[in-house]
Amino acid sequence: MKKIITLAILLFSFVSFAQIKVLETVPVEKLGKVNNNYIQKIGDEYTVYYTSIQNDDDSSALRKFSFKNVNNDYTSLYNIIMGGFTASPLYDIKLELPNNYIWLHYTGSVIPEKATVQFMVSSKEASSATSSVSEPFVKDQINKLFQK
Repeated sequence: MKKIITLAILLFSFVSFAQIKVLETVPVEKLGKVNNNYIQKIGDEYTVYYTSIQNDDDSSALRKFSFKNVNNDYTSLYNIIMGGFTASPLYDIKLELPNNYIWLHYTGSVIPEKATVQFMVSSKEASSATSSVSEPFVKDQINKLFQK
């Protein structure tokens, strides 16, 4: 009996002082995709990745902006973008996110289905005054990007 208790204590001490621990992870879910642009969801945080059309030194890199889905903000952003397509006249919409300002820049067309929107993103941090502009998206591409 003493040997069994001693063996159990030794086994327990090895388990409790192990160097490797399994940590809980949150699944990464890739939502809609249009060309190289896509939306990624990790937990309750959404990140929109887009290709900048500005001539930067590193033009091949994707740019991004993120926000948490606090009050159904993902659907709200989609509705704001889609509502901008039907505005008459088309006008830019400015949004404030935790780390960025985003202008939704709409460009009209004679054909309503050909109106486009671009994300114009600037950082709130004064030390990194970066700004970028996405490629233009038509209404169907926004639907595909947001999986609606």
